[in-house]
Amino acid sequence: MLTVNMDTKTGIVVLEPQGALTSDDFDRAAKVIDPYVEREKRLKGLIIHTEEFPGWESFAAFSSHLAFVKEHHKKVARIAVCTDSAVKNFAKLVAPHFISAEVRMFPHKDLAAAKQWVAESAS
Repeated sequence: MLTVNMDTKTGIVVLEPQGALTSDDFDRAAKVIDPYVEREKRLKGLIIHTEEFPGWESFAAFSSHLAFVKEHHKKVARIAVCTDSAVKNFAKLVAPHFISAEVRMFPHKDLAAAKQWVAESAS
């Protein structure tokens, strides 16, 4: 399950995975995010907030995740990853090669700092 909280006033979306990610999770996220992007042309920020990365339910879910990233990464100014998972080390190395947004890592408990950093892109 992926909780998607879109703040249309700030243009910031918070994604909180709770269990293995599914293809439907990314479809639902797109249905929340895409109308805003169509209207405003860009998200100011996206925050991934999870203590531990839960992985994917299947290879199809992993493929849906890659397709979601491919479709949306150029439409986001900043991405904050709030996690204590070892995945953040991998993301630090790989993200700059595949994502045009500015990416920054935060400890899971620092959601407020991540929101502040993402919001600065609005200025």
